Order: sequence, then structure tokens, then C-alpha cells
Amino acid sequence: MNDGFHLSKILFFTRINISLRLRSHLFAMFVARSFIMNCMRIFVWMVLADLVSGSALMAQQAGAQRRAIVLHAARLLDIGAGKIMSPGEVLVEGERIVATGSLVERPAGAEVIDLGDTTLMPGLIDAHVHLFLHPGAEDLQTVEESVPQRTILAALAAKDDLMAGFTAERDMGTEGAGSADTAVRNAIDEGLIPGPRLRISGNAIDILGGHEDANDFNPAQHVLSNATYANTSDEIVAAIREQFKEGSDFVKMYETGPDSLRNGVFSTPYQYTEAQLKAGVDEAARVGKKVAVHAMGEPGTLYAAQAGVASIDHAAQLSEETMRLMREKRIPAVPTFTIFEYFANHASSEAAGKRERAILEYHAAEFKKQVAAGIPFAVGSDVGPFPHGTQARELVLMVQFGMKPLAVLQADLLNAAKLLGWEGQIGELKPGYFADIVAVPGNPVEDIGVTQRVSFVMKGGVIYKRD
Repeated sequence: MNDGFHLSKILFFTRINISLRLRSHLFAMFVARSFIMNCMRIFVWMVLADLVSGSALMAQQAGAQRRAIVLHAARLLDIGAGKIMSPGEVLVEGERIVATGSLVERPAGAEVIDLGDTTLMPGLIDAHVHLFLHPGAEDLQTVEESVPQRTILAALAAKDDLMAGFTAERDMGTEGAGSADTAVRNAIDEGLIPGPRLRISGNAIDILGGHEDANDFNPAQHVLSNATYANTSDEIVAAIREQFKEGSDFVKMYETGPDSLRNGVFSTPYQYTEAQLKAGVDEAARVGKKVAVHAMGEPGTLYAAQAGVASIDHAAQLSEETMRLMREKRIPAVPTFTIFEYFANHASSEAAGKRERAILEYHAAEFKKQVAAGIPFAVGSDVGPFPHGTQARELVLMVQFGMKPLAVLQADLLNAAKLLGWEGQIGELKPGYFADIVAVPGNPVEDIGVTQRVSFVMKGGVIYKRD
């Protein structure tokens, strides 16, 4: 009797315990299901928001194909004529410029935008950028950050550059991210993300143990190079064909490095012979494309000029013969002073800063000789290791080191447009050109520094910035 009573109590409380556990499990399942459903809702809303944002940009671009816009400002830069027009107006229909002058026709229904005391000028061009780099240890970025992560950062960098007024750029190597720049360029072209018009090179080409190889790491770790290996003419041709297959617009090759300056004597070993560079130039020309080189000094710069490259970037040292060939073949130098200044100001030690500043001073002194020699120039900053969107500093430094403001603007707009293969399309405010237009305060011919304060950005008839 007593045992039966205890057994009944045990069964009763067991049923209660089981019921409580069941309810607990059911409640947990309900919470988990609610959490999952909420996450799914959030994800769906994020996707929808992204689609709406993308659709809005595409709709804005589609709208630009239909409406007429008149931009009015106190001044307009006629870069071809080398003069300032006052006042200045530009008529834009769709993605193209229809008319420019002190007063243009205003079609019925046109939107008139008064930009006040500013100067209208063509969108700026940076002929040497690295969208896949950001400030910090360059080699560690390529080792520690995945290619998808770097691609996202590159897309953000492209937006920063556009908002600073750079409507066209030449990306000089992904620094180990392969052909990921193809995706960024295509996304911009399709209106999925904001950014400049891009010419891309994919991974640059370098020799084993060359300028962009992982020479400072433990060799036993086999850390990958930031460029594609090519040690012979045949390997250069094979690398170029692979890059073109993956979508590159041109070829970037490392011709010199590392650099040193001892007792006033600059030295930088060449990496490819003239014949090897010529093999690359000929292969690119076969499909209507070009080769640009990283080349700091002699004899590499001479070999590059003899081979007929499209540009010699950095160009800290050019012999008389090299400059003669550059004048004859119209090969521009792209000085990239800003990166040298940044490295000097952000060196890891006082001794390193002193070395970087000595090279910058040497480069500036040689630049004065190059300007006097009459070689062509284009403007490129090497932005990436320093913050994107700040590279108008390059124009300021080129003036500081010896060029006239108008000459720098012509190098940036006319010469760079030709270098990027968009001559007759960008770089001037002329009928038929793309409506890539920016506004700056003041007069850039008198004060080049105003290019660092862009207040209005239009690319292809679409307004991206309007302060």
C-alpha cells in the first residue's frame, strides 16, 4: 500500500517533469524558429535594400539618358585653349556634353544647376592608382586579407576617388589579387557601384625575386609574390595572354628595383632587357593594347623607352638619351611624388624617413631637368598606400617642384586621357565628350590647390556629389 503510494507519486512527478522538459524544448524550438525567421527577414530586407539602392543608381543613370541639365558657374576651364572662361555653362543631355560657353541654349524642361562661385572643369584623371591597397603594411595586406575582402575595400576606394573628383583612373596592378579588378571595373560600368572609369592591368608582371616578390619573408614559408612571375620573353607573352583572357585593359611590368641613394648616386637594377620588354610591347600591340612600366632609373628607364612602352611611371632618373626618346615617341613620365612624400612622412624610423626624403629630394631635382627637357607628363599619384580620395595632392606637388599650374592640368586631363585610351572622350569640356564634370572653388590655373576641394562631381551625366 505504502509502496504503491510512493510509486504513484514518482509516476506523477515524472509526468510533470517530462511535461516541463517537453514544454521547455518546445519553447526553445519556438525561440530558435523565431530567431531564424527574424534573421531571414533581416537578410531579405538587406537584399531588397541593396537591390533598391542599386536600382536607384541605375534609374538615375537611365534618367540621365533622358533629361537635359545646364550647369552654370562663375568660371569654366577651357583646357585645350589654356584659358578660363567667365561665366561658364555646360549643357548636358544624357551622358554627353552638348554645348559649352559663357551662355548655352536652355532646352524646354532643362534642369538648371547654379554652382555659384566655382570653376567647371573636366573630371580629374589619376593615371597611377592601386584600388586594392590601403594605408598600412603593404605586404601584410596581401598576406592577411582575402581577395574577397580586398575586393570590397577596392570598391569603397573607387567610390572615395570618384567623390574626390577623379572620374577616370588607371589601376596599376592588384598587388596579388589577380584579376579581381575586372569585377570592380565591370560593376562600375554596369552601374552597380559608384566609381571612376577604369583601365585595369590585373596582376602586374615581375621577375623571380623582383620588386614585388615577397623577399622580406622567410623563404621557407613560400609566401606568394604580389605580381605574376615571368622570367623570359616566352613567359612574359604567356602571362600577358592570361591577363588579357581575364579581362585586363593593359599590361603593367616592373622594370626596376630595389632603389638606393648613396653619396648622391642613385641606383636601381633593371629587371628586363630591352628585348624582353619589346616582346611584351609587341604582344600587347597584337590586340591593340599597351604596356606601362614601373621604372625608377637607368638603365631600366632607357630600355623601357627603347622598347616603346606607353608610360614610364615614377621616373626618378632619366638620362639625356632616354628623354630624347620620350620626346620623340611621346612617352609620358608619371612622377608619383605623393607616394614618396607619404613614405617620408610616415616612415617606420627616423633613419628610414631620412632615406625616403633623400630620394624624394633627388626625384624633385631630376624632375626639374625633365621639365626643362620638354618630355611629356601625365599625372598619377600611386594612391593606395596613402588614403584614397586625397590624391589631388599630386597636382600640388608637381607645381611645387617646377611645373606651371596650367601645364599640370593639361598633363592631368589631356595627356592622361590619351594615355588611358579615351582621347576625344574625356579630359575636355567639349560637345560629344562624356559629361565627366567637376566644380572647384576659385581658379585652378591660379591656385592648383583648389583641386583638393571638389564640391560637385558628375560622371556620364549622373550627379554623384553636390555640396
